[in-house]
Amino acid sequence: MKIIAIGRNYAEHIAELNNERPDEPVIFTKPDTAILKNNTPFYYPDFTKEIHHEVEVLIKICKEGKYVNPKFASRYYDEIGLGIDFTARDLQAKAKDKGLPWALAKGFNGSAPISEFVSKEEFDMSNLDFSLNINGEERQKGNTSMMLWNFDEIICYISQFITLRKGDIIFTGTPKGVGEIKVGDRLEGFIGERKMLDFEIK
Repeated sequence: MKIIAIGRNYAEHIAELNNERPDEPVIFTKPDTAILKNNTPFYYPDFTKEIHHEVEVLIKICKEGKYVNPKFASRYYDEIGLGIDFTARDLQAKAKDKGLPWALAKGFNGSAPISEFVSKEEFDMSNLDFSLNINGEERQKGNTSMMLWNFDEIICYISQFITLRKGDIIFTGTPKGVGEIKVGDRLEGFIGERKMLDFEIK
């Protein structure tokens, strides 16, 4: 199983970080040790002083795919979930300033809290609301209609370079509103009105 993530897939998030709008999907990966399941608390590491939350819709690959045809892309995932792409923004900024990869800023232990997965048949994937509350206050809210690249396009693009296998998880991008987390925060993530995540920062 591997985690593949899409950066800069919502225009307003690109703008809030003053990033350049990409011509094609921005791909990065997280190791499986980044996964945090079952609403386990996230323990703030001592190597960073600025971790940002980025809530994202997840798709889980259900069969192997390479050079996936756009007509059949929707057949390659049947479940969705919600996840947080925790980013050590200070580590990322340091790496970017030097023109270096920012793998550590995205891939540290516990940097990918994920929810349970549910059938995509329950939802309209092209018009899906999702959100993140911190301490009861809404911090991020997005809708999949605002994605620069939709789920099928993401699958087709990734599969040109990386073979997708059953069980792989794709983080599909975050909307605007990213910001810092602090010890003591409680994070609740939703798809529509359905609560998918509920955990604490310790």
